[in-house]
Amino acid sequence: MSRRGLGLYVVRRLLALVLLVVVISFVVFSLLYLAPGSPEQILLGARPATPETIAAIREQYHLNDSFFGQYWEWARGAARFDFGRSIRTNEPVAGAIGERFKLTLQLGGLAFFMTIVAGIPLGVLAAVRKRTSIDRGIVAVGVVGVSAPAFATGILLLYLFAVRLGWFPVFGEGTGVVDRIRHLALPAFALALTGIGLLLKLTRTAVIGALDQDYVTFARARGIRRRRVLWAYGLRNGLVPIVTAAGLLLAYMLAGTVLVEVTFALPGLGSLLVDSVRTLDIPVVQALAILIATIVVLVNLLADLAYIAIDPRIGFGKARA
Repeated sequence: MSRRGLGLYVVRRLLALVLLVVVISFVVFSLLYLAPGSPEQILLGARPATPETIAAIREQYHLNDSFFGQYWEWARGAARFDFGRSIRTNEPVAGAIGERFKLTLQLGGLAFFMTIVAGIPLGVLAAVRKRTSIDRGIVAVGVVGVSAPAFATGILLLYLFAVRLGWFPVFGEGTGVVDRIRHLALPAFALALTGIGLLLKLTRTAVIGALDQDYVTFARARGIRRRRVLWAYGLRNGLVPIVTAAGLLLAYMLAGTVLVEVTFALPGLGSLLVDSVRTLDIPVVQALAILIATIVVLVNLLADLAYIAIDPRIGFGKARA
């Protein structure tokens, strides 16, 4: 694929990303607008609801405007990364998210690293030893991983390795690189277990399919070493579906930390989302919904671009746009 074609494809995808984020923001704003309850009462909280206070709040948050007027005011601020102030803490929403995003990014990144390091080698091993006890054992591990909810796995890991054995901290985020990894190891593994199960099963299927092709038979007939056939022919030609799954799993790791962070008392975006939904902190919920949607779309774009690096024959012309 030429550089010009690649550039046009990236531009089209970015424009589609912007359009999708606008649509999602409108849907989220509409759902919160239609939610039961008075916005003024939510904003007031426990403060006395005098007519003067209600009038000031309606003026400050443009509640006297029409629905589309309110959405336009919110979208115009969001375009400048100004999502208003939190109802619960009265701090800027962008600042509250920025403080917690680093921890969530580290947790999701560590879980994704565990998924790749464990899922792909186990899937390759199962494919090479298919229909053996090793293959059946690895597939069983994958079934357990896919079936176990992350919060349930987290509670089990927390009880065994933190409470009973004392190998890991019970809660908190830690300070410094080594201490942070110790605090995030258990929640990251709980989050990664489902991904490992999915990735190893997909890798096994992709590698088995690639090794059954005629070109692999010809390569073996030419006397090419088995290890080179496995990695250069089997795994490489099965990477496209693996990369697709890895991209989706990365988005899941970053956006699906809610229950894990609550289980391990980690002050990340997941716990912020739970607290914001519970207290009806509408500005924070809106901003987090837009952030999660943007992460998912960007990760899918990166996965598509990775296809080109894996197999330059793949093109993204108008037929794929």
